[in-house]
Amino acid sequence: NRVDGIAVKAPDRDEIAELGDRIVAELGDRHPDTEFSAVTQEQILGVLGDILGLLTAVLAAIAGISLLVGGVGVSNIMLVSVRERTREIGLRKAVGARPRDIGLQFLLEAILLTSLGGLVGIGLGVGAALVISALTPVPATVTAWSIALAFGVSAAVGILFGVVPAQRAGRLDPVTALRSE
Repeated sequence: NRVDGIAVKAPDRDEIAELGDRIVAELGDRHPDTEFSAVTQEQILGVLGDILGLLTAVLAAIAGISLLVGGVGVSNIMLVSVRERTREIGLRKAVGARPRDIGLQFLLEAILLTSLGGLVGIGLGVGAALVISALTPVPATVTAWSIALAFGVSAAVGILFGVVPAQRAGRLDPVTALRSE
């Protein structure tokens, strides 16, 4: 009594549009009170591509916000670390450490902090992909470039958000730093 769809295979790829038009016209002639349309697989794939592109943009925005929040957190942790280790910084500067040496130490600590966090995230992501692939029919693969990109971004966040605390540590006056408690 009711037909919602008909699948038709064209004999040649070049005839798909013409065949769709002919089928819609014939159905319209036979059933003038009903509206028909023909949709090709390419049109469906185009719509799916648009949807996936939008989802990718939304996920990229969420990832960007997450990186910003994480970077601010790293910066705050490093600023607290500089404040708590003020005497150590003053002592190192009093015995000859250059501001560049102090700054490099704190910058390396920030990079190490974010890189370790990146490695944990990569491990969780690979583990989740393996579990999804094993338990569902959805193929989940992890590529080497995505792992390298994730690690590079986590190290870059450490560099970007560790610079200010490192510079602050390097600029501390040794006499003032040794006096602080």
